[in-house]
Amino acid sequence: MSNVRKFTRISLRDLLVAIGPTLVLVACAVAVAYVVVDPAPPRKLVLATGQENSAYEQFGKQYQAELAKNGIAVRLESSLGSQDNLQRLLEGKADIAFVQSGMTNEAQAERRDLVSLGSLFTEPVWLFLRDETKVKSLTQLKGLRINLGPEGTGVPRLFRQILGVNGLVPGDLQITALENTPATMALLDGRIDGLVFASAPEAPLIQMLLQTPGVHLFDFTQAEAYTRRLPFLSHVVLPRGIVDLGRDIPAQDYHLIAPTATMVAREGFHPALIDQFVQAATEIHGGAGWFQQPGQFPSPRYTEIPVAREAARYYRQGAPLLQRYMSFWLANFFDRMWVVVVPLLALLIPLSRVVPPLYVWRIRSRVYRWYGQLRAVEQSLEEVQGERRDEQLADLLRRLDEIERNVNQTSVPLAFADALYELRSHIHFVRERVRRMPDTAASA
Repeated sequence: MSNVRKFTRISLRDLLVAIGPTLVLVACAVAVAYVVVDPAPPRKLVLATGQENSAYEQFGKQYQAELAKNGIAVRLESSLGSQDNLQRLLEGKADIAFVQSGMTNEAQAERRDLVSLGSLFTEPVWLFLRDETKVKSLTQLKGLRINLGPEGTGVPRLFRQILGVNGLVPGDLQITALENTPATMALLDGRIDGLVFASAPEAPLIQMLLQTPGVHLFDFTQAEAYTRRLPFLSHVVLPRGIVDLGRDIPAQDYHLIAPTATMVAREGFHPALIDQFVQAATEIHGGAGWFQQPGQFPSPRYTEIPVAREAARYYRQGAPLLQRYMSFWLANFFDRMWVVVVPLLALLIPLSRVVPPLYVWRIRSRVYRWYGQLRAVEQSLEEVQGERRDEQLADLLRRLDEIERNVNQTSVPLAFADALYELRSHIHFVRERVRRMPDTAASA
């Protein structure tokens, strides 16, 4: 049994050597596919957020924490806002960004190779005014000092559209372009009469102004009409007491108009990262809020930018199957390797036909190499002559004995033992020829 195990072990070793070239080719194909055909997702990327103390900045930190759980480092890039973020995407300065709806349209988005990962939350238009202004309609804003923020925020573009449907032009107002925090200080100091934000209610400045005496929120009583004139807007209601039930803040329901915040990337953003961001969005925005029901966001709706194929699949089917049971990177590896399964099968079929002959040749070569030495002994036998004939014959017999000892120490699988025994019979045949050589010479 020990010899049988020995033969079997040698057979496995030879088999591995025989299939070695095939394994090397397959490994090379997998390596090429891993690096070139379907590259791994990057471990670092840039997310363009917004101004200091904005909702974009707050949510950006949450996305950073969620993706860090899977070893993806997200660098947050502060910006002026949606318009600035859109420009950073187009210039390649950011990989992904928060962008407010209404900043572009479907045709422009397709020309610019932009894709949406879905809408995340509503961003109501917050028009905060000092109490002494007594403004009840937007037409009464004429001549007032209103801050819309820098052009890169997207608010100036949005509010100009709102003014336009009211028959106003920006020249009818004294517009300033302070950033959010300085504008808030200017409103409290009385240097401006009002300011406009377009932000989620989680923004710290929104929370503060809703509770600041001497400042009130403008009520868009015609909110439903705005949504008909500007389809990217929706009508939301700030419920009475939502800020502080005990102090009854606010003291009434407020009707607001709201675009939505969307997550936007360039075409070609890695599919695995799209899945990660949409899953993170579900964790961050999937609950109930001031203006949303549980499960309302994230959503493929409320965005004029075409939704990425992978994001749309997630909204239909949920997280990818492998990612439900494996870590992100392991699931991503197996998912990407499907790309090379079919080519590998096509490669293995012809290569598998080479392995059996190669295996047989390797085993038999262990026997056949002694035939070369046996043939050399026979050729030397033909050259034996003269006075040193007996010495030469004795040397040939020693060579045959050496060959036989080596052959006896050669191990081959049992299936090839017939070749080994055949070799030993041939050695015996040549030995008999050598031994008969003196008799043959004497009779002659």
